[in-house]
Amino acid sequence: MTKLYNRTLEKAKRQQLRRNMTKAEFRLWQKLKGKQLEGVKFRSQYGVGRFVVDFYCTELKLAIEIDGESHFQDGAREYDQERQAFIESVGIRFLRFTNEDVSGASKLLSTAS
Repeated sequence: MTKLYNRTLEKAKRQQLRRNMTKAEFRLWQKLKGKQLEGVKFRSQYGVGRFVVDFYCTELKLAIEIDGESHFQDGAREYDQERQAFIESVGIRFLRFTNEDVSGASKLLSTAS
């Protein structure tokens, strides 16, 4: 049986993505890490098959993707659709937000406290 999660072949890619998070990814990670959200554990840059999702919770089978500039370039939409279809086909729910969604929510939360 082929390993589905965090395959060794993509390890360097996952590590690089963790080291080079966008501002929006970093902001969201600060709220997700360490079981801060409802006591569930999220992982950053998690491999599912040949794909990597920004954040993943195994307990909820939930992937969260933050769409930055690279997601709006030529061919990216088709790749994202293929990627999301595969991830959902293995029983994982998928949430997608833009950098602006995360930034706006961060600003809203900081003014509310």
